[in-house]
Parts: sequence; structure tokens; C-alpha cells
Amino acid sequence: MLFCVGGKMYCVANLEPGLGPTKIAFKCTPERFAELVEFEGIIPAPYMARNHWVAFTEIEALRQPEIKELIAGSYELVRAKLPKKLQAQLASPPAKSKTAAKKTAGVKKKTKKATAR
Repeated sequence: MLFCVGGKMYCVANLEPGLGPTKIAFKCTPERFAELVEFEGIIPAPYMARNHWVAFTEIEALRQPEIKELIAGSYELVRAKLPKKLQAQLASPPAKSKTAAKKTAGVKKKTKKATAR
């Protein structure tokens, strides 16, 4: 399973245990990368280590809250590298579609007419 933000991946999870040795992989800072690869059950991610990605061969290598925090950090690292315009779009709430806006506008007009009577 691939997790992306703005078309860029920040986490990969292996849902088929027999297909590879890694369970989950994600991006981290160079400093955190150096720390994490020292743990038993965490390796430099194949093909992505040069970009400071780590891979878990044993999901129990760290506690679940720590893993969640690292994945959230990966999301933020990747999001911060996106163009500013795309970052702004991701920060704002989703815009309503034109048809939904027309329907909403029509409802407001009907409401105003009904109260005017």
C-alpha cells in the first residue's frame, strides 16, 4: 500500500508478507535515519536509502506510538518539499463543486423568497 501527499510518496506498507522482507518503509531526516538503522529490525530501505528512507523488517522494532510519530514526520517532510501553491491547496478545506454551489445558491434564494411572503 502506497501513501502519498501531493503525488509524492511518504510511506509504503507491504500487505503481502511473503513478497519481501520489509513490512513498512518511510522517509526520515538524515539524523533520524542514522539513529534508526542502528536498531535491530530496521534497515536502510532498498533502493531508497540514499533518500533517507528506512524499512522495518520487524514491526516490533519500535513501539506503535513512535512509529506513528515517524510516519507523521515523513508526511511533513514530503509535504514541506511540495510547491507552495500545492501546500496552500492542501491546507485549505476542499472547495465545493460547481453543481453543489449552484444547488446551495438555489436553496438560499428559495429560502429568501419564502421568508419575504
